[in-house]
Amino acid sequence: MIRIFEKLSLRARLALLYSTLLIGSVVVVSYYSYWNIWQLLIKNETNHMRARAKPIIEHWLENQKLTNTDSIYFKFNAQKALVLARDLTSRNSVAIILNPQGKVIADGRRLPEEPVAPHPALQYFKRALSGMNEITYWSKVNEKPVLVILIPLRPQPDSKTVFGVIQESTSLSDIYAILFRHGSMQIAAMAMVLVLGIFLGYWLIGLSLKDLQNLSLACRKIAEGNFTQRAVISKRKDEIGRLAESFNLMIDKLENLFNSQKRFVANAAHELLTPLTGLKGSLEVLLRGAQEDPRDLNRLSKGMYKEVNHLIRVCDQLLGLSQLDSTANVEKQYIDLTVFIREFEQQAKPLLFNRVLSIREGPSLSLMADPDMLEQILFNLLTNALRHSSQQSSLVISWKLIPDFVEIRFSDRGEGMDEETLEHVFEPFYRLRSSANIRKKGAGLGLALTKSMVETQGGFIRIESEYGKGTTVFFTLPL
Repeated sequence: MIRIFEKLSLRARLALLYSTLLIGSVVVVSYYSYWNIWQLLIKNETNHMRARAKPIIEHWLENQKLTNTDSIYFKFNAQKALVLARDLTSRNSVAIILNPQGKVIADGRRLPEEPVAPHPALQYFKRALSGMNEITYWSKVNEKPVLVILIPLRPQPDSKTVFGVIQESTSLSDIYAILFRHGSMQIAAMAMVLVLGIFLGYWLIGLSLKDLQNLSLACRKIAEGNFTQRAVISKRKDEIGRLAESFNLMIDKLENLFNSQKRFVANAAHELLTPLTGLKGSLEVLLRGAQEDPRDLNRLSKGMYKEVNHLIRVCDQLLGLSQLDSTANVEKQYIDLTVFIREFEQQAKPLLFNRVLSIREGPSLSLMADPDMLEQILFNLLTNALRHSSQQSSLVISWKLIPDFVEIRFSDRGEGMDEETLEHVFEPFYRLRSSANIRKKGAGLGLALTKSMVETQGGFIRIESEYGKGTTVFFTLPL
């Protein structure tokens, strides 16, 4: 059964579950309604029989002078009981009178069309003889159900003396007929509700899952390589709507990731192809006989050596970028930030030429960081700033505390970046194509390495820049 259920579609599963719950709910409600109506009809019939019998019994006690407790057993006999039994008997009900010993001393049935009294039940008779009121039970006469009530006979309503018991019974055929009609109508209504409810529920489930089918179709197209495909879902605020939003957001990120990967491969190939092309050209010249000229040989050898160093530098940076994917290579130590920045300033002076590096000291603090990585981060930012700023510009390093982190700022007054460049500035091999210093450009891995080193230590990095006015790099490290 479980295997069959697992093979069903989601729509079929939900429809089956919904139908089961609907059928169960309708059956429970219908049964409860039927039972309440049954109890109501029985209660009404019982109350009617007792209400009809009460004045007859009181009148009979007065006429037969049986209201005196002392003489009640001498005056009460079968003849007087027969009068009461016949007064209580009608076309729909029959009464019999039992003496304290449980013997039937009077039967009110006289005509053939009047009902036959059921045989008295001893256990109920004893309870009535003990003085219990409101005794009602069901019995059968000729295999037909009858309702039976027992009324203790007392000389006075508040008397504890019981000198007999009245058994009055009536057929339940009319009540059963009413219940049968009600049950038939209820079954018909229940069947209609179930049929309409199941079909309507199946349709609504299908309508609700239609967007999931669109989502499945979008997944298939994306699996085929169409990353422009998105889940087109109507404005829904439910779980499916939120799933579609999350799906589209995931595809946006995947599309950006694949596009970045394509750009990375293309840029890496271009970056490696340039020195390899230079090497190939130099080798071709050498093969054509340039090695016979010492000056050409020396010039070509230096050029080849330069290109090989370029290749080694790019490969080292790529290797470093891949190693930074894990925190296993991070060796954190306590660092006094003020002292560290001052030492970096001294190391950076030979690279500044005519530029000025200013330190705007923030609060004195210690943080846990890898000193080699932090030094490399600062040198990468310095190199990038020097490459894209004029020789008379100034550079500023500052820091401040934010909750649980220290934020370090590196600012320059260089050429800045436009919005398009800012979107891709941390991608490997991405460079500012229009840079005035294009002849001094590097491999385009500096900021990618910087970002990886910051994030590996538990921080984050961002850049604010305005084209023609300069750039500020913000990066944080945990305290």
